[in-house]
Amino acid sequence: MMATLAPGFVLEPNETHRRRIRHGGRSPRRIYTQPMLELSRTIRFCLNTEANNTWADESRTPRHNTYAAWPPPAGLPRYYELKVTCRGAADPTTGYFINIKQIDTAARGQVLPLFWEAAKQEQHGQPASTASLLLESIRRLQPALNDTVASLELRLTPFTTLTIRTQPDDTMPYVLLKQRYEFSAAHRLHVPSLSDEENQRTFGKCNNPAGHGHNYVVEVAVRCPVDEHGHALSVGALDRAVDEAVIEKLDHTNLNVDVDAFADRNPSVEHIAETVWHMLADHIPSPAELDELSVWETGKTVCTFRGPGVTPPR
Repeated sequence: MMATLAPGFVLEPNETHRRRIRHGGRSPRRIYTQPMLELSRTIRFCLNTEANNTWADESRTPRHNTYAAWPPPAGLPRYYELKVTCRGAADPTTGYFINIKQIDTAARGQVLPLFWEAAKQEQHGQPASTASLLLESIRRLQPALNDTVASLELRLTPFTTLTIRTQPDDTMPYVLLKQRYEFSAAHRLHVPSLSDEENQRTFGKCNNPAGHGHNYVVEVAVRCPVDEHGHALSVGALDRAVDEAVIEKLDHTNLNVDVDAFADRNPSVEHIAETVWHMLADHIPSPAELDELSVWETGKTVCTFRGPGVTPPR
C-alpha cells in the first residue's frame, strides 16, 4: 500500500471522480493549502558481489566520496542512483525544510539494505521486482523523513529511470518508466504555401533544398500500474513496442519523402514529437499507457509532447 500524501495539500473533491474516469485511474489533482517546495537529494551507490560487498562496514570502506558512490565499486558492481524528493515548507528561521543528512541517513539505512538483499536473492535465482522495491522503499522512508517523501526516482542506466510518486491509499500504485532511443533521419523545413523568401527567412539553413540530417533521441515515459504481485511493464516489452512502432519506420529515412505523416506536414521537432506520440500510443502494452514523449533534435533542443487527457506534471 502506498504511503499517505505529504503534508501541505489536499485532494480537490470534485476533481477526484472526474479525473479517475477521464484518465482511467489517474491520481486526483492536488490542491496546495500552503506554499510548498521540493528538495531532492541523489544517493549514488554500488551493489557489489557478495565477495566484495562492504556496504555495512564503514571501517573497511569509509565514506570518503559519496559524490561518486558509496559503497564504491569493487569487482564488477551494479551502480545505481536514487533521487529522493521531499515536499514541505522551509523553516522561516533556519531556511531549512529538511536536513539533507537526514535524507542520506534514511536512504542508506532503509533502502540500501533492501536493495542489497534483493541483489543477493537474484544471485540465487530469485528475480527481483524493481517496482516492488520502490514501493517498499517509499514505505520505509516516510516515517524516517516525517512523511514528506513526494517521489523516488531510481536510475537503472544512463538512459533508464523508474519513478514512483506518493498517492492516496485507495489509488492503484504505478511507476513511471522512462527509456531513451535514437534514430537517424533527414528532413527539410519548408512550407509550400509560403514563398521561397518567406521559407528562407523563417527556417534559414534548415530550408536547404537538399535537406539535412539529425541523430534524434527519443525519451518515452510510460505510466505503468503495479499489480498485486508487484509487477509492472518490463523495459524489454517497452523496447519492443517502440522499436516496432517508431524506430523501424523512421530510422534512416527522409521524413519529408518516406513518412506519410509528413507528406503535407512540416517535419519540425514539434511535429515530430507529436507524430511519434500518435505512432506509439496505441502500441504500449496494456494496462500501461503513454504519459509523455520527448524528442531531442540536438543536444540543446528538445520538445516534449503530452497527448489529450494527460495531466502535465506539477
